[in-house]
Parts: sequence; structure tokens; C-alpha cells
Amino acid sequence: DQPVKMSSFVPTEKGDFQYILRLLNTNIDGKKKVAYALTAIKGVGRRYANLCCKKAEIDVRKRAGELSIEEQERVISIIQNPMDHKIPTWFLNRQKDPVTGKDGHLLANVLDNQFREDRDRTKKIRTHRGLRHYWGLRVKGQHTVSTGRRGRTVGVAKRK
Repeated sequence: DQPVKMSSFVPTEKGDFQYILRLLNTNIDGKKKVAYALTAIKGVGRRYANLCCKKAEIDVRKRAGELSIEEQERVISIIQNPMDHKIPTWFLNRQKDPVTGKDGHLLANVLDNQFREDRDRTKKIRTHRGLRHYWGLRVKGQHTVSTGRRGRTVGVAKRK
């Protein structure tokens, strides 16, 4: 007769719980645990979310909807300014920016814009990678003879 562990979510207090949170222009599911719910923000993965929760001294087993406004602000502050909260540079997603030379962590639409600018810059200076982007081919060293056949054919053509 061991106690049964329940994994489904049952809210304890109806007044404090938020089913949907709005953090950094992203809707976050309040029923999920904090560390996993933060991964809905583009640019925040599981490890980064977990680290931010630990730096903000928030229990990782807590549900996102149970967070107080003060705890939400702490997490947002850490996610936006990781260097101020002693998060190491190797944890960031933008290390040694080619233009500014600084380290930082990009989130949401800034991440998309930066990726587009990087791709355009490689096209402009005509690097091998930029040319592959321009031609619409695989960029990261994948084989193209037998895979990625959507669009147009790539690889060796058979003679008749």
C-alpha cells in the first residue's frame, strides 16, 4: 500500500493560479512546470530555463501558473540580462558577435532578425555558406545526392 504519485495537474487554490502567463511577448502554459514552460520563449531551451529558475531561487517543480508577479519579474530579469546574474558566457546563444564582438543572449523576434542578418551578410560577402543559402542547397555539410529531394534535384544525374 504505497501512496500513488499523480502526474496530472490539480490546482490547489483557485484565486492565485494563472492558466496562461504572458512573458516576453510569449504565451506560457501555466499548467506546465516552470522550467519546461519557459522553453515556449524562443531562444530559451531546457537547460537555460532550468539555470534561470535556479538563479531566481524558484522551485523547479512548481507550476508556471503558481508564480507570483515578483518571481516572474526575477525570471524575466535573469533571462534578459544573463551576464548581470553571473551566467557563464558559454551558456549564451550569441557569443562574440561578428559585428560588435560582444556576448549576449538573444530572444524571440530579435533572434530571428539576427539570424536573417547573418545569412544576408554571408550572402553579401559570398562565402561558401552564403552561396549555398543563395542557391537553396543544404548548408551544414549534409549529403544531397539521395536526400532533400523537394524542390529541385541535386547530385549526380544518370545518363541514358
